[in-house]
Amino acid sequence: MALHDVTMAVLWIGLTAYVLFGGADFGGGIWDLLAGNAERGRPQRDLVEHSIGPVWETNHVWLIFVIVLTWTGVPSVFAALSSTLYIPLTLVALGIIARGSAFAFRKVSTGLWRRRLFGAVFAFSSLVTPFFLGTVAGALASGRVPPGIAAGNLLTSWLNPTSLVSGALAVGVSAYLAAVYLTRDAERAGSPELVARFRTRALATGGVVGALSVLGLWVLAFDAPDLFRELTRGSALPLLVLSVGMGIASLVLLWLRRFRSVRVTAALAVTGLLWGWGLGRYPRLLPGVDIDDAAATDAVLGASLAALAVGAVLLLPSLWWLYATFQRDHTGGASAK
Repeated sequence: MALHDVTMAVLWIGLTAYVLFGGADFGGGIWDLLAGNAERGRPQRDLVEHSIGPVWETNHVWLIFVIVLTWTGVPSVFAALSSTLYIPLTLVALGIIARGSAFAFRKVSTGLWRRRLFGAVFAFSSLVTPFFLGTVAGALASGRVPPGIAAGNLLTSWLNPTSLVSGALAVGVSAYLAAVYLTRDAERAGSPELVARFRTRALATGGVVGALSVLGLWVLAFDAPDLFRELTRGSALPLLVLSVGMGIASLVLLWLRRFRSVRVTAALAVTGLLWGWGLGRYPRLLPGVDIDDAAATDAVLGASLAALAVGAVLLLPSLWWLYATFQRDHTGGASAK
């Protein structure tokens, strides 16, 4: 396997990790927004804060990883993306900054009005940030980012049917993953009321995500027919079938209250969709640009992969320890009163 193929596979693994962990992180903020007033929503917000509090900043390591590897591995693609899509990317950056700041300030605020203000900023940013990330993915997937500096339309490149559906799907996936994970966290915390609430939300959002996926395929059929053919034929099709199968299995497991197992199937459903898209487009990255044209030299790719391998020896065990530590049983403030 060529070095550029290895680099893209590693990059997609990082993107998958960000979708599964960072996406659920955003989804926790969405459920924070929909939790209700200060008193009624307190148990739900306590559970969200306990679940994402230790890892909310760590999850963005995966986003930084993807950005840096794109910059070094396929610099011309990075230049085209960051210049044509600078509006949604700037909004993503502002959303991440506002969300993190508000989450931290709310935690240490004592006045109710301050907590409400920072909570609103945190929740709203959690909603709009994945949406704009989804529009970026839709712009890239539908071929609306041509090679060159700011060569694409600064508005229609990400304000189009495919991007809008992708943005809505990103929000739905984030909410769905968070509801699935929080259901298990509520069970671990010994709160049957919260288990029931998040189970219902996971079932509902799972259905919405399924409907959005069907709608997305219909939109692609007329808005991005090349992408539609790539996703419904050839190497991408088995992964899409896997995604559909795992999505149905997740709903069944939720109904049967198998909250530990559904974490795996939900993650596989999202992963199948993401890798189906990537494999369907590969090796084309931009219109008229394949990986052979865009990849950096083997010397650069080899040095980047070697540095990543060394860093992974320290990073991956540390992340595992962090996640495992805060997934242990607890009976903290998340229990419903």
